[in-house]
Parts: sequence; structure tokens; C-alpha cells
Amino acid sequence: MARRTSAADELRRIDTVAAAFRYFASVVVVLVAGMLILNELGISIAPILATAGVAGIAIAFGAQSLIKDYFTGFFLLLEDQVRVGDVVEVAGKGGLVEEMTLRYVRLRDLDGHVHYIPNGEIKLVTNRTRVYATPVVDVPISYAEDAEKVVQAMRETAAALRADPKWSARIVADLELMGMERWADSSVVLRARLKVVPPIEQWNVRREYLARLKKAFDERGIEIPFPQLTLHAPFLEKTPAKSS
Repeated sequence: MARRTSAADELRRIDTVAAAFRYFASVVVVLVAGMLILNELGISIAPILATAGVAGIAIAFGAQSLIKDYFTGFFLLLEDQVRVGDVVEVAGKGGLVEEMTLRYVRLRDLDGHVHYIPNGEIKLVTNRTRVYATPVVDVPISYAEDAEKVVQAMRETAAALRADPKWSARIVADLELMGMERWADSSVVLRARLKVVPPIEQWNVRREYLARLKKAFDERGIEIPFPQLTLHAPFLEKTPAKSS
């Protein structure tokens, strides 16, 4: 299947499923091979199978959570919810999927910490790198600035970024300007977003766009505001000055 496709997204799915079922197949092969070897040595495996059947029932009652992990993992793979290389949030933990088995998902977060999450604990999957991503950019500007001038700078910066051969393959659509988001205490916030191919390119594209936008604002004299506070003290104005 991997040889018949060239799509990177599909290859990641094939690799994820193959790794999980390779582990499952290895366990089955070892068990079957062990029974065949015992049979060739003249050791009857019938009592062993009978004992294993009784023990299996007892183990099943004590390992319900383990069985739940395997069933949940099977459907996660079958429904293609998670793949190795995806950035996901599951069971309150977020990070890059390094390994996906029928029993657990292994994540590495931004700090480098590794989390092993049993599949049975997964109730909701938030996949941040499936098909495409849309990094949102909030741009604060001064109340004194011309909004149209700022919008023009944002569009031109995004167009230049998309035209750059280093970044063009990562951005799949023009900048979508969503408009004026809110009036903050010291600024007006404009919101825009870019459409980016996964995996994990949205953060790289967003950082590069913000760096270029800062340079464009500096060249055009557009002020990026900072918190400001004006104090009025009318009681001081009414107090007569004391004579020396």
C-alpha cells in the first residue's frame, strides 16, 4: 500500500496502522509458534489450552481496562482519528504523536515531556494537523492609525510571503482578513488567518508572517501600541498653591 501511494498524508496513516498491527501479529506468531514447538516436542498442549481458557476468563474480569484500551485503540486506527506525526490534544494532554499502538498513544509536548496515554482514557480527540490548518493572527494597532493602510500592509506582506519559494508550498490560500475583532484598552485588534498545509507548519508560517509584518509596519510608520494609562487629578488642580 505504501508503494502504491505518494501522498504524504496517506503514507503517515499507513505507517501508523502498520506499526500497530505489526505488534499484534508478532504476538500471535509467537503464541502459535510456541504451541507448535511444544507439540513437536511431544508435550500435549490440550491441558495448557484448557488452563489458558479458564485463566483467560479470570484475567478478563481483572483486565477490563486493558481490554477497553485495545478496543478503543482499534477504532481510533480504523476511523483514522490519530496518526504518527499528528499534533493532537487527548485526555487533557497535547503534543506530537510519536507512537500509536492498540494500547496507548505516546505524545511529546512542547517542553519535550513524553506522555503515555492509555487509549481507554481517550474520550475526545482534537487533531490540529489534519488536511489543513488556519493559524489566526491578531494584529493590534493604535486608535490613531488608518485601518485601511494597515489592512493593505497585511495583505501585501501575506502575498510576499506566499510568493517566496521557501514558503509557497506551505500556504495554500491568500490571507483571509476577518475584520476588526475588538476595541481593546490601548488598541484596535484586527484579525486575519492563513490556510496552511500540515503537519505543524501553521506555527512556522505564523511566526514568519508576524516577523515580516513587524518589519512592514516599521517601514510604513505604523504604530504597534503598548498599554497606556492617562491619570487625571482634578483635586490637585483646585488646590491653591501655598506661598513660601
